Amino acid sequence: MSTGGRKRGAEDDQTRGAYKEFVVKIKRCAAVVKGGRRFSFAGMVVVGDENGRVGWGYGKANEVPPSVEKAVKQATRSMMVVPIVDESIPHQVKGHFGAAKVLLVPAGPGTGIIAGAAVRSVLEAAGIRNVLTKSFGSNNPVLLVKATFDALEQLRTKQEIEVLRGVTLS
Repeated sequence: MSTGGRKRGAEDDQTRGAYKEFVVKIKRCAAVVKGGRRFSFAGMVVVGDENGRVGWGYGKANEVPPSVEKAVKQATRSMMVVPIVDESIPHQVKGHFGAAKVLLVPAGPGTGIIAGAAVRSVLEAAGIRNVLTKSFGSNNPVLLVKATFDALEQLRTKQEIEVLRGVTLS
């Protein structure tokens, strides 16, 4: 029982309060015990306000809904701010986590989000509308989400660079 990503109109993308949540992956684990198999579930969720704030969470429980709730709770605690320029990212950036690598390239208006399901859920939750992406290495959704967050953490606006360097850029 795994959801490979985001589906339009499905129950795996809901709005709780001001945040929109996307269930990226649900894993089922079976432990063999005396009476048979005991299943447990782990869920990865991406949460964002579609206005520059996004976070991810990973929750485990004996049923699917509690695991998703735990993941959402963790995601709302670990929110980060993403710089957005003209509904896109300020510059090209590469992120990696484990064997997964993600390249994010800014795109012009009207391009949309050209990305796979895992990366798309992060970018949509952050509120980025126009971006080109390419993933290299592992296609594990959990690793791709973490690699995308690594890339988003490296983004800087022109004003931030000017302050850091102490110069004015034309």
